[in-house]
Amino acid sequence: MTPAVFYALTGLGLFVLGLYALIVHAHLLRKILAFNVMGSGVFLVLAGLAGRTASGIPDPVPHAMVITGIVVAVAATALALSLMLRVAGATGRVRLPDEHER
Repeated sequence: MTPAVFYALTGLGLFVLGLYALIVHAHLLRKILAFNVMGSGVFLVLAGLAGRTASGIPDPVPHAMVITGIVVAVAATALALSLMLRVAGATGRVRLPDEHER
């Protein structure tokens, strides 16, 4: 098993784990964390499957995209946390309502 395949499979596992947690949990903080785990899986797949040139040096474009994606993910997480705090302040709850609560 090559390292690229190992990174891709690990990233796929992280994405599936995050998707499962996103679907199962109703708590907003856990949903935000699950979304971050999914993003980490995508970044791992992109970095692992980055092409190599003939001299064996990895292509810098996918790595630059991953670094940019990490910065955007941190900003999106900060926005999501601030929105979660605003929802908690307005409603007094940090859970999404169930169907029978609506």
